[in-house]
Amino acid sequence: MTDILFKDQSYAIMGACFEVYKEMGSGFLEAVYQECLAREFRVRDIPSIAKPKLEIAYKGETLDQTYQPDFVCHGQIILELKAIRSLEDSHRSQLHNYLRATNLSLGILLNFGASPQLQWERIAAA
Repeated sequence: MTDILFKDQSYAIMGACFEVYKEMGSGFLEAVYQECLAREFRVRDIPSIAKPKLEIAYKGETLDQTYQPDFVCHGQIILELKAIRSLEDSHRSQLHNYLRATNLSLGILLNFGASPQLQWERIAAA
């Protein structure tokens, strides 16, 4: 039996995400959901940083380019927000790459554009 990575933290994050979706529904731009989530994270005391600049390395050397995820929560979970019709493999690959490049081990891919419910996936680093 395998333990779920960051189970309690993920549960708290997803509770905030479901609340935002329940309140706002689908159809807004990603930036609207990001602002709502930032407020909900504050209310729920979920440690989060919006749009932090994370370094990316190539063959052990830090690149000038940085990666800015929508959120990093609890200092260890990347949240990548979308507001599109449906998640695709390219979005999953993008999050896998972000996890590998930042040495973080868990990402949550969220799609607020799906209807009639929030679409989400937990993605662990390989």
